Amino acid sequence: WGAAWLLTGDPALAEDLVQTALTKTWPHFERVAADGSFEGYVRRTLVTTYLSWRGRRWRGELPSGSGDDVATGLAALDPDADTTHDVRRAMAQLSPRQRAVVVLRYFGDLSEEQTAQALGCSVGSVKTHHARALERLRGSGLLDLSEPTEEHR
Repeated sequence: WGAAWLLTGDPALAEDLVQTALTKTWPHFERVAADGSFEGYVRRTLVTTYLSWRGRRWRGELPSGSGDDVATGLAALDPDADTTHDVRRAMAQLSPRQRAVVVLRYFGDLSEEQTAQALGCSVGSVKTHHARALERLRGSGLLDLSEPTEEHR
């Protein structure tokens, strides 16, 4: 669910994405799980479904309020809420492909080759999207992406 939330930036949409990916992959469970690759299969389905949604025009329900009251309440409960908000805002600045690469590389802990396989693209494409994403994130000023000091390693 965490990867879906990072991709979409919206908890409700993340739940929809996870449910859609699991609905698509579950009928193939026995075939894919036989060689132990079901998690990768679901991950790829999650990312490709997310990427296919980027051009989709939403015709579902729309919230009637701004949600600021909910965000304020959550901030009181979660001391890291500011950091979470900064990560969400920073990730929202990335293109869908860049966001997918960042999520798979850093939060999914995949190699460049595994990320390329999950996205169905070349390793060179992953490297390009990764470099552009980091450049955009550094330029946003929302996150500190400097090299860690000795005490933070």
